[in-house]
Amino acid sequence: MTAKRLITIATRSILRNKMRTLLTMLGIIIGVGAVIVMVAIGQGARAQIQQRVQSLGTNLIVITPGASRAGGVSQGAGSFNRLTTDDADAIRRESLLLTGVSPVIIAPANVVGGVGNWRTPVEGVSVDYQTIRNWPVASGRFFDDDDQRSNRKVAVIGKTVADNLFPGTDPTGQSIRVRDVPFQIIGVLTAKGQTAEGNDQDDVILAPYTTVQTRLAGHQFLPQIIGSTANPSDIPAAQQEVAGILRQAHHLADYDADDFTVRNQSDLANAAQGTTVVMTVLLASIASISLLVGGIGIMNIMLVSVTERTREIGIRMAVGARGGDVLAQFLVEAIVLCLAGGVIGVVVGFAGAVIVHRTTGWGTAVAPDMVGVAIGFAALVGIFFGYYPARKAAALDPIEALRYE
Repeated sequence: MTAKRLITIATRSILRNKMRTLLTMLGIIIGVGAVIVMVAIGQGARAQIQQRVQSLGTNLIVITPGASRAGGVSQGAGSFNRLTTDDADAIRRESLLLTGVSPVIIAPANVVGGVGNWRTPVEGVSVDYQTIRNWPVASGRFFDDDDQRSNRKVAVIGKTVADNLFPGTDPTGQSIRVRDVPFQIIGVLTAKGQTAEGNDQDDVILAPYTTVQTRLAGHQFLPQIIGSTANPSDIPAAQQEVAGILRQAHHLADYDADDFTVRNQSDLANAAQGTTVVMTVLLASIASISLLVGGIGIMNIMLVSVTERTREIGIRMAVGARGGDVLAQFLVEAIVLCLAGGVIGVVVGFAGAVIVHRTTGWGTAVAPDMVGVAIGFAALVGIFFGYYPARKAAALDPIEALRYE
């Protein structure tokens, strides 16, 4: 019997009782749909995290203080800070792979201006910061080398600060007071949104690091130095280069451990995405239980079908059908049933992903290969749970089957 003939017979048998067929497929529909929705949520979360990590900057390298040790026990990252602006200058001067270097000095402060006051971090950075973070201004301009050399009290503010202090207006040219130090706003940054950790990147004020260090911070050590490379492939070599420059600047011997840490955005992305991978696998595994339940339901219905069609099986065998033909017929019926449920489940999954996105605002992404995996898995469920009823039908004795009432 040809495959086309088998599929035709299986389809006719399935359509004889449409309601029972629909209820039988329900478990597969729910299972496939649930798997697609859960994986779509996980993939969407990963995509959002990747996008937010990329928003941190282009080919970003982050240098932070190292860890001190007390009694042989590490006191944690950042507990031993020897990073200074001289280190940033040394990296900028000696590095062959970094296209931009900026010290970062953070000074949280109450800011007064516009319609009220707002507490936000003021970050002292260099001119290269804008290129490193790939952060253009929406209005006005970024400060330049002349502003930086002259310690001018100019600032570029984030969108969140602008919305809270100067709602509905362009604050460029206005003045604000940061710890009683007047700053002139020369630009407003474009919106970047939240980081992977949920921090608002737009809630910030940027000013020349020379001004922040002398007017606001009052200390010489840096919590962070950032840099960027021209190409992602240069990042590993640039990390080694930066480490060598800093070890020489800090006069570290070969046996001394680094008193700094050099990371790149890939490390940040991998750390942030590790939890989403686990979440995706867990959600998909839970949803797959529905497929198992649906497969058991199909096996039960196929067993009932074998009992109901015992005389039909006997007649087929009496006119020449072999056991293999009967086995193939019932097995194809189970596979067609599961595939039909799988296709409907894919449609339900797509619809569910859209509904989740619109109602919760969560990012969802349905990978094309996941659709193929879901339908293929549905077919495997049909083969696995349909084989026993099909084998039972093929093993019937023709004479006993014809006598069955």
